[in-house]
Amino acid sequence: MQIELILSFLAASIILSLMPGPDNIYVLTESITKGSKNGISISFGLGLGVLIHTTAAATGLSLIIMKSATVFTIIKYLGAVYMFYLAYKSIGEKRVNIDISNKEDDTNFNVFQLVRKGFLMNILNPKVSLFFIAFLPQFVSADGYSVAIQMITLGVIFMIQAIIMFSAIAILSSRLTKYVNDSKFWNITKWSKVGVLSILGLSLILSDR
Repeated sequence: MQIELILSFLAASIILSLMPGPDNIYVLTESITKGSKNGISISFGLGLGVLIHTTAAATGLSLIIMKSATVFTIIKYLGAVYMFYLAYKSIGEKRVNIDISNKEDDTNFNVFQLVRKGFLMNILNPKVSLFFIAFLPQFVSADGYSVAIQMITLGVIFMIQAIIMFSAIAILSSRLTKYVNDSKFWNITKWSKVGVLSILGLSLILSDR
């Protein structure tokens, strides 16, 4: 794998993880209302779920490549279309207001239950699988290791950074709330997400791998 591709993948992954979305907003809300320990535990579950999706995408796509490069090319272009679709959907995203008044005590804190909750939230969401099928191929090199190994490696990288970023959100939750509830911040991150997803879609189209 080329180090440039890995660094590009890591940068794109961090940006996408930090931009407001269902997962990190949920981590933020849980951390504010029930404590950062809850948010960190859920972050681990979400990260583990990512590994399942990427492994499934890696094995499935590698089998497709072995059978037909043409079919893989079609999937690549469909992935680009899906990235553009996500960018389009992001334009209509509404600002989320997080209520910090309903704080609960964490006397019933259970790490296993929270990790399982985050894990199930992730693996039961088919949109996550579609995202990784569209996202991973553009960072795979034609040289070196097999496609499956490269994609699983990328999945591990994404999982690690997602856990770190989501845990940071959990720890900094009280400071981040005022920004997430700010309409200017929401507009900036929304259009940044549109830009990143559009660039990823264009990269897939222009990629010759």
